[in-house]
Amino acid sequence: MQINIDKNSGFCFGVVNAIETAENYLKEHDELYCLGDIVHNNMEVERLEKLGLKTITHKELSQITNSTVLLRAHGEPPSSYRMAMKNNIKLVDASCPVVLRLQNRVFNGYNDMKAQKGQVVIYGKEGHAEVLGLAGQTLDEAIIIGSANDLDKIDFTRPIELYSQTTKGKEGFAEIVDTIKKRIKASGKETNFIINDTLCGAVSNRAPQLRKFSKKNDVILFVSGTKSSNGKYLYTVCKEQNPNSYFISTLEELNPSWINSEVKSVGICGATSTPMWLMEEVAKTVKEIKP
Repeated sequence: MQINIDKNSGFCFGVVNAIETAENYLKEHDELYCLGDIVHNNMEVERLEKLGLKTITHKELSQITNSTVLLRAHGEPPSSYRMAMKNNIKLVDASCPVVLRLQNRVFNGYNDMKAQKGQVVIYGKEGHAEVLGLAGQTLDEAIIIGSANDLDKIDFTRPIELYSQTTKGKEGFAEIVDTIKKRIKASGKETNFIINDTLCGAVSNRAPQLRKFSKKNDVILFVSGTKSSNGKYLYTVCKEQNPNSYFISTLEELNPSWINSEVKSVGICGATSTPMWLMEEVAKTVKEIKP
């Protein structure tokens, strides 16, 4: 039986940078606070906690003083920076540069739309760390759209500027754009509709690669944390191409019955928040299975 680890899977640049920043800091210090999970993968979070990384919530941020706090790749709203200044907190900012550029675009777009009495719409998961940071650039006035079912939140007779959470899928974004265009046409108004494709290539480019990878293997083991948005999306990409695709977060979730005597190849892949060491551990475990 052949075991293949997808070379394109694993941490994206933003996550690598955040984790390396935390590791480098902890080489010289005993502890470091992190605002939210540094990455949406419990196994990696547990590994870093053993080095001294302590995850805190936004509520806890308001209660600590004279400390050092890491901002993860997802980015933060302006309120987090204000709270840090108020409480004399030193920030180690590991926000992904792609997300920071998007925040700046949303801020400028919000001011433009305000002048036109228009609306900023963000296609993303409500409550997601990145989306909270983006909405913060609009004084939380942005309309958050998780799917086409949420489009009734929009006034299609007023100007609309659309952005996307960087880790959403191309297919979902295209559907949102198409549906908004149809709803504008149905309204009978010549509404100004500005489309900003702000999807991150590190995620969107993985979908076509995973489609090919899934077809080449008899069984797919998709390794990801349950909190990962792009993990859920990329897993559905695998499942659509190969029905023998299974989502696992830990080694304990690997069911030996998935690897029967007819399986000639097992493909192991993951999200942008999945550490390579975990996929390698999964590969070792699969080698020990006797169909």
